[in-house]
Amino acid sequence: MTLTRVPFVRAAAVALALLAPAVAAEAQNGPLRIEITEGVIEPLPIAIPDFVAETPAAAEMAQQIARLVAADLVGTGLFREVPKDAYISRITSFDSPVQYADWKAINATGLITGAVGLGTDGRLVVKFRLHDVFSDTQLGEGLQFAGTTSSWRRMAHKVADAVYSRITGEGGYFDSRVVFVAETGPKGNRKKRLAIMDYDGANVQYLTDSSAIVLAPRFSPTGDRVLYTSYESGSPQIMMIDVASVGRRTLLPAGEGMSVAPSFSPDGNRVVFSIARGGNSDLYILDINSGVQTRLTDAPSIETAPSFSPDGRFVVFESDRSGSQQLYIMPASGGEARRISNGAGRYGTPVWSPRGDLIAFTKQNKGRFHIGVMRTDGSEERLLTASFLDEGPSWAPNGRVIMFSRESQGENGAPALYSVDISGRNTKRVPTETFASDPAWSPLLP
Repeated sequence: MTLTRVPFVRAAAVALALLAPAVAAEAQNGPLRIEITEGVIEPLPIAIPDFVAETPAAAEMAQQIARLVAADLVGTGLFREVPKDAYISRITSFDSPVQYADWKAINATGLITGAVGLGTDGRLVVKFRLHDVFSDTQLGEGLQFAGTTSSWRRMAHKVADAVYSRITGEGGYFDSRVVFVAETGPKGNRKKRLAIMDYDGANVQYLTDSSAIVLAPRFSPTGDRVLYTSYESGSPQIMMIDVASVGRRTLLPAGEGMSVAPSFSPDGNRVVFSIARGGNSDLYILDINSGVQTRLTDAPSIETAPSFSPDGRFVVFESDRSGSQQLYIMPASGGEARRISNGAGRYGTPVWSPRGDLIAFTKQNKGRFHIGVMRTDGSEERLLTASFLDEGPSWAPNGRVIMFSRESQGENGAPALYSVDISGRNTKRVPTETFASDPAWSPLLP
């Protein structure tokens, strides 16, 4: 897929910080923007007419692309689509002047117009424009994407990412994938295999069969490889799989001990993980190219679930060295660890935000499980969810949304994937065709 970019003219001040208690969109009499308030959420009303089909063969895809753009944006909780039956104007030509008064009359603050066609080479071409209705302004000259007809979903996600970024000032996350553990069968005999899908549950592909238990997958920084823990040999071992070829290999030689919880460094050349020997586990870093291991911890306690900081200088992990499961940070080069969790309960599965400002974690307290976030010094802890069992957070590429697994209570309880933004709003289930757990979000696709 190729992208032709024409720079947008910045036409609206944006103040989006999902750390605030609520986000409100100024929709009735102000510019196209999103502001922080302490009030009730007011999603930004946006009109998304079906894109114009510039060739007859593109008619169905033009409609599908517009619907997927709408689903992406509305799914964030920050946007509300204006119903089509309220439209006064109709978009029949991509180049016709926009009748802004007609869109103001139905209280649309933003308007997305687009066109889809097939080039002479058979490639699909998608172009769009974003309009600030109340300012009677087209925001720049727009963008154009080209790709194969089978990549229409990716092009829709790219359109949605561009609109989301334009209005919020944040990076997008729709054109991304999620690797997870797909689970089938009864609770007492659950089969597990690695699967990968688009962020919204579409285009599922299976990377392993169900002959061995798999756990805790993690993407490489370029999204082309996945680390995971496999029980194929009878004991846990770290494996690395190539997403495109599905070729895989064991990272550590046999006899090294039980290796679990791997995570890539930001440059993709190293892996931090935990090795269990003799009832104890410590953290190690492996250089993938040379095979050289460096031991990070050496304590009579259990250290596991490590995650690199985005700059590669530090590692956050969980440890019971204080007598209960807590979170610690230490230099990736080795040295003293500093405890950062200070609330009641037990903390685990920490994951550093790609923005570097927050750490997501799982917390167990008073019989409930939570997904939470805190600053890297342990301050400003906030719990985003609460349920019978929430665990395994993973960050969206823009560091504003977290995906996790939730298991319902009872004999037939089954895991499913959910997402929540870091304000604690907009918790929703991610559709999967099987039970699902252990999600890991990819970076934005190239």
